[in-house]
Amino acid sequence: MINLRDRPIASIKLIGGRFCLDFVNTIGGRKESAKKGTDSYEIRADKLNDYFDLPAWALRVELLPESEAQSLLREALRCPADAHSVWKRAILLREAIYRITRAVAHGKTPRQADLELLNQEVRTAHSRRILIAGKKGFAWDWSDAKPALDRILREVAVSAADMLTTADLTRLRQCPGEDCGWLFDDTSRNRSRQWCDMKDCGNVAKVRRFRSRSHTA
Repeated sequence: MINLRDRPIASIKLIGGRFCLDFVNTIGGRKESAKKGTDSYEIRADKLNDYFDLPAWALRVELLPESEAQSLLREALRCPADAHSVWKRAILLREAIYRITRAVAHGKTPRQADLELLNQEVRTAHSRRILIAGKKGFAWDWSDAKPALDRILREVAVSAADMLTTADLTRLRQCPGEDCGWLFDDTSRNRSRQWCDMKDCGNVAKVRRFRSRSHTA
């Protein structure tokens, strides 16, 4: 049996500040093309390698309880072709959100094709949302009678749409670390956060600056 918590993605660092940004960061990094005027890049050390990494990631970010993640695991084992199809959708959605958010962070206009892909997933999510009444009031839930393999994609798409329509987009940042490019919401009081993590990319840059100054001297 597959142990979701043993998968590499189940221990990935969370620095985005939002579900959709942590989903975008399910890679080791992105290497931007050296050619000016191009929007291409290479993904290194991808952590989202098959469908089973989706519920494993959902457990990591506490998007789903263990019972629901296990239900998705069983459904994926029962319907492998459908699970593979959802995984491919997940990759397309992840990269569309990445390109949209990267464009916003750098003051550029997102590509229409990426917005259309996100809108398609948002429409799918909203078509399956229902309002329910509980002890603590009303809340949104999903209308599926059985575990829906694309449940996690819906949550990510809605998170991205909420971010783009309600968040302070001037706080979106992209880590400038070499071959990193992770995205995050800068919640620091003086908007001074630069790195995904000062212990990682920040430290590497600090060491390089020190060595450069030493070499020059």
